[in-house]
Amino acid sequence: MDAEPEFVRAPRRWRIGVGAALAIVVAALGGTVAFGVLSSAASSAERTLAVTPAVTAAELYVHVSGAVNAPGLYLLPASARVVDAVAAAGGLAADADRDAVNLARPVTDGEQVVVPRVGEASATEASGGDERIDLNSATAEELDTLPRIGPALAERIIAWRDENGRFATVEDLLSVSGIGEKMMSAIRPLVRV
Repeated sequence: MDAEPEFVRAPRRWRIGVGAALAIVVAALGGTVAFGVLSSAASSAERTLAVTPAVTAAELYVHVSGAVNAPGLYLLPASARVVDAVAAAGGLAADADRDAVNLARPVTDGEQVVVPRVGEASATEASGGDERIDLNSATAEELDTLPRIGPALAERIIAWRDENGRFATVEDLLSVSGIGEKMMSAIRPLVRV
């Protein structure tokens, strides 16, 4: 067999070299695009406030501040509890007063969860030891402890809150079916917003 002449072998080597160079360029471009997509996804959490989507009935916004690793505004499922809000904010900071926050409490839309640092006053202490029930965060069980409020009326209060948003004033309770002036006079000193 005759060996290929030099002028035939040279273009084949050149084609292999060009093919290898093109493969390297394509791989580099693919890596750049993948890096850009991943970087964009990672920073999307930082842009939460820049683009605010419409909140569905199954979601709520909670502002988490204080001794957490990433304070901010978070979109959570409607069934979220304080523990979920704290987890969304990166967890408790090393100096958080872990016993000052009820992590099991359900959160409400528009609520601010403040996690105090060790040595700081808790939200209850800061409000002068206000032991009144907060209408915007109370559970049905907490509302049921109020005079003349049973389980059914407690559920109606929560349903009104879910449908209409936070109570702006204690007087908004009059909008709940089954609560009149006489009942309001009994519970007004025991609740707050």
